[in-house]
Amino acid sequence: MAGIIGSRARPAIMGIEPYVPGKPIEEVQREFGLKDVVKLASNENPLGPSPKVQEVLVQAAANLHRYPDGGAVMLRRALAEFYGVPEAGVLMGNGSDELIKLIAESFVEPGDEVIVPSPSFSEYWFATQVMAGRTVAVPLDERFQYNPERILEAVTARTKLMYLCTPNNPTGTYIPEKTLTDLVRRVPDHVLVVLDEAYHEYVEAEDYGHGLPLLREGAPVVVLRTFSKLYALAALRVGYALADPEIIQVINRVREPFNVNAVAQAAAVAALGDEEHRRKSFEVNRAGKRQLYEGLEALGCRCVPTEANFILVEVPHSSTAVFESLLRRGVIVRDGAAFGLPRYLRISIGTEADNARLLEEMAEVFRTLDARPAGLAD
Repeated sequence: MAGIIGSRARPAIMGIEPYVPGKPIEEVQREFGLKDVVKLASNENPLGPSPKVQEVLVQAAANLHRYPDGGAVMLRRALAEFYGVPEAGVLMGNGSDELIKLIAESFVEPGDEVIVPSPSFSEYWFATQVMAGRTVAVPLDERFQYNPERILEAVTARTKLMYLCTPNNPTGTYIPEKTLTDLVRRVPDHVLVVLDEAYHEYVEAEDYGHGLPLLREGAPVVVLRTFSKLYALAALRVGYALADPEIIQVINRVREPFNVNAVAQAAAVAALGDEEHRRKSFEVNRAGKRQLYEGLEALGCRCVPTEANFILVEVPHSSTAVFESLLRRGVIVRDGAAFGLPRYLRISIGTEADNARLLEEMAEVFRTLDARPAGLAD
């Protein structure tokens, strides 16, 4: 491959490792000869989409020969009304992933610095690297909380962007309102703050801080949200950015036409209008969170308190050993080693039955690993 590529490829991308998503159910079924597989790896809504979405999918399918609305006008208008922001301050993306990429393309020059929390969503690193920028990782503290002073100390004259993921993936921890407000107000004017709030609909904490109040007061922030999580449209890839219209106008210059397909647009409008399904999804997650807290702690695990639809769990064995053992038993979770956390698993919160299956299989896995001869490494 090197001989074919020669010096043609951009050096900035050659050090990038392609993103490895969680294993799909079909692959695990085929690899291990299983029929009943539970996937708790990708932070999906186990209830699936709103019934209203199912209805519009049939209607949208009749127009698959037509190009979608390139500006997603109806969807942007619905979001603008939902949040009370100007329509010109809403930008749609093919998932939040695309928006992260577009933001980097809009603002990051070679050598510019981008501050990211660590551990956090890998797409921040990826998008920065593609633009030949330099990622400045700021570690979370021992409780996986943000340290505002440490973040501000990382800012230099070359800093262009600052990513704050809250609730943070993969830890589930969040930034309290006062802390977030104080931090954003202290960020120098040359830095654009990007608040990734993909999991905000699951938050129970009363002191959670989100970006809309900051946006309304004119702070230099971009708020990223998605239809992939609570709204259960992960397969359709619909994300959106809320920001000052001038910022949106800049990012829109590098957006591909027709980036959100027509089916996805129709489904998102329908999902946004179903308050009952949103409430039900929230309640199922809240109940499942408590079920997993209790069950996992009874197994000797430590759960990091979460405000998302997943839990970061410290296990008494190598995370890879537990992950692979669960996989063979038909339960897919996320190995924390992928995030630099080799004693942790990230477990998505499922239905009551899914969660019970996980706990049952984990108990068996731990019994097997505990019974190994002394001195045998994980």
